[in-house]
Amino acid sequence: MDKKAIEYHVLGLIKAIGEDPEREGLRETPRRVANMLEEVLEGINYTNHEIAEMFGKTFTADYGESENTVVMKDITVFSYCEHHLALMYDMTVNVAYIPHGKVLGLSKIARICDMAAKRLQLQERLGRDIAEIISEAADTPDVGVKILGSHSCMTARGIKNASSRTETRTYTGEFKNRQDLQKLLD
Repeated sequence: MDKKAIEYHVLGLIKAIGEDPEREGLRETPRRVANMLEEVLEGINYTNHEIAEMFGKTFTADYGESENTVVMKDITVFSYCEHHLALMYDMTVNVAYIPHGKVLGLSKIARICDMAAKRLQLQERLGRDIAEIISEAADTPDVGVKILGSHSCMTARGIKNASSRTETRTYTGEFKNRQDLQKLLD
């Protein structure tokens, strides 16, 4: 990430909207914005495969013939809409997967969701990214992801519908056709 270029362009933006970049509250804003973007868009630096490797700590799970499902709910994340660079906030992610000999450390599931969200995103793609990363990290084709969130491009501008929430679901493997598995995400 080119932080100097970000600072230069934020300074230009401040000027373009008619503000004085030399006034006390704005003097350090270009640097602050560059630092913020480096932090909140950290996931841009990694592919889904690299995130799966980074957070792919698994444990052997021998459940025999019984079918077990790992479900983690209410993982909080935020992201930025790639269409408006607007905040996608108050987002919760529910993830479920069927282990096939391996289970992920629980904190790794939340870390995967967080890192995948730290990109310019669409909520639909975020669900697919999380499912793909969980699938690779846990070595399972059977993953479900539900995301519920608010988008400031809907709540604070445009239609200004403050109560609107968007829900997306991504299913792979057994989750595609089994309603009993899909309901685990509710």
